[in-house]
Amino acid sequence: MSFAAATGRRLGQAAITLLVAAILIWSLLLITPGDPARRLLLANHIDHPTAAQLAAKRHQLGLDQSGLHRFAQWLSRAVRGDLGDSWASGRPVLDELRQRLPATLLLTGVAMSIAIVVAVVAGTVAGAFPRRWPDLLVRGGALVVLCVPSFLVGTILLDLVVVRWGHQQVVSDGSLATVALPAITLSLATTGAWTRILRASLLESRRAPHLEVAEARGASATRRMVRHALPNALVPFLTAVGVGVAACIGGAPIVETLFTWPGIGRAAVEAIGARDVPVIQGFTLFAVLAYVVVSTVVDLLAAAIDPRLRLPPRQRRTRRWSATAKHVAGTRPPSSTTR
Repeated sequence: MSFAAATGRRLGQAAITLLVAAILIWSLLLITPGDPARRLLLANHIDHPTAAQLAAKRHQLGLDQSGLHRFAQWLSRAVRGDLGDSWASGRPVLDELRQRLPATLLLTGVAMSIAIVVAVVAGTVAGAFPRRWPDLLVRGGALVVLCVPSFLVGTILLDLVVVRWGHQQVVSDGSLATVALPAITLSLATTGAWTRILRASLLESRRAPHLEVAEARGASATRRMVRHALPNALVPFLTAVGVGVAACIGGAPIVETLFTWPGIGRAAVEAIGARDVPVIQGFTLFAVLAYVVVSTVVDLLAAAIDPRLRLPPRQRRTRRWSATAKHVAGTRPPSSTTR
């Protein structure tokens, strides 16, 4: 299958995923208790709305129409960037998210950069010295950061670095000067997972036949690791990075609340406390969109690196089984026949 056909198939899967996610996100309005019209009027400082005001607001929100028609209208507005108004502030949800989005992008970008650099270095070291003390040290550290919750790590960092040592400040302002502690906290879990994945991929790549050929030609251990093993191990690592973006965005509300980081994750936590469904919908839609976009880009990069990934899963399994059967048949000794 060509790269263009694989790209079209992957984009179609992404569109279906976004549509299903949009249906689930919109369903929050159906299961949320209370009257959205009354909440919006209260947000606009109308403490005792009349029946006429409630009826007019319900008509404006389309609550007097069928569910299918309301979903079509909501989806049409969401595609154009209109996510409705906040029930708590009365402001457009998109304006509130746009105001806090730069801080979240800064935090997520720095956390992802830290996780990628540390995981590549640690995973390469562990893969280069399997079952020796560098490997044991890296594996133990990765297991520790995977088991310790992020809020506990953040609390310890706040107590040590800010309170006892007097560095940085308790209240973060969303700038690059105060991003270090929340970024480290947010990156720990993904760093441990990516390190273990890269190590396992490197160990598998080191057993490939072409590395034996490179060693026979006199290539050094460093050259075999950097030029041959590491590029082949990057495909599963890229897939893990794509999944890790969703983990970073999903963990951002806890870290942003702990460090008072002015991002959309903290806005989502505040919206949950106020039962502000439109803001919760907007954050969830952003998280799903970011995950789908990044995972699609990562899948296309992996397909560009490894042409086998352009095939559908059934054809990949068929080719793998066929190759295994040929290998077994080629290595089986010829049977002796009796005359």
